[in-house]
Amino acid sequence: MYPKVKPALARAWRDLQTVQFGVTPAHAVVLGPVDTATGALIDRIDGTRGMDLLRAEASGMGLPDGRADDVVRTLAGAGLLDDATAGGPRAQALRGHPETLERLAPDLGSLSLVHREPGGDLRGMAARRAIRVRVRGSGRVGAVIAAVLAGAGVGRVEVLDGGRAEAADVAPGGLDGASVGRLRAESAGSLVRGSAPGRVPRAGEDEGAEPGLALVVVAPRDGLQAWAPDPDDAADWVAAGIPHLYAGVLEGTGLVGPLVLPGATACAGCMERDRVEGDAAWPRMLVQWRSAHRRRAGAACDLGLSTAVAGLASAHALAFLDGQLPASTGARWEAALPALHWESTPIPPHPDCPCGAGGPPEADRGEPAGRAMTGCVEAVGRRSPS
Repeated sequence: MYPKVKPALARAWRDLQTVQFGVTPAHAVVLGPVDTATGALIDRIDGTRGMDLLRAEASGMGLPDGRADDVVRTLAGAGLLDDATAGGPRAQALRGHPETLERLAPDLGSLSLVHREPGGDLRGMAARRAIRVRVRGSGRVGAVIAAVLAGAGVGRVEVLDGGRAEAADVAPGGLDGASVGRLRAESAGSLVRGSAPGRVPRAGEDEGAEPGLALVVVAPRDGLQAWAPDPDDAADWVAAGIPHLYAGVLEGTGLVGPLVLPGATACAGCMERDRVEGDAAWPRMLVQWRSAHRRRAGAACDLGLSTAVAGLASAHALAFLDGQLPASTGARWEAALPALHWESTPIPPHPDCPCGAGGPPEADRGEPAGRAMTGCVEAVGRRSPS
């Protein structure tokens, strides 16, 4: 074991005997009492020394026998300790690609805060590399999401879209000017490959067989399809238990969510039924809006807002792929120009929807409501509880 205090959290002395690791409340940890000699020992827990050397140095500082082991156990219990040799075989294989790890260093730092056990950052990144995600749409939102997911280490990012790229699709971090006139799918594929840190694993290299889809991100160029998704388009995902996340911009309003966990949270069919019950004119208007969007050449998709939506959707997608349930699970986050106040709206399951999320209690059903969540978490290698 070569223990290392996680470098992602800034360290400061609150007083002569209390150390705070981290600045922001979400992840900060306070330890005490810590004397000066123990503080000096903590400075040396940097991944370059094994336990035998740390014990010898602790003894040389006048610390009592067993103090080095006590400190390491305390740091580990607080989620502050990493290990330069931990994480398992796939993490060790990643250590053999230093250029890739250098690109992913900020992402690994973030993962070390979520996966608190030693080696959890590399274990989490190795799990990402084995994941397959599909992005539906390559416009200002979808292409940026695809690039972010690939750049964050997701091993297989597919982008589905038709036609040829237009000037309005171009966005920083997404399709560039050279993509205009090219097939959207071709341009998006080049973007994903160029965004990935290191060579993208080919199908079957890491896990033997092509992995199933862990997530579909629905980010259509037509924001109406994200605001009011067609249940028929999602029917196959619901039937197959594939989680899917909606994101888009419509008329100056950005939206992220809901993240649909089939059989557990509301789906597109639930949303449609709820809207029809709340507004009898909804079906009539929706037909007109969809027809108008097919004819209309332009769209109100502010570049700053679309980039914010893509970033938030990517962060929610990564949180889910890393084994967590983001705030978009069963809810939609919206922000409208010009104030851009992000607000969350719960999306409840509808009891009459055939997806089953709003059906009777789990005990009365053959399929547990949480099956989709548990299955996906297992597929991406969720960490053991700390």
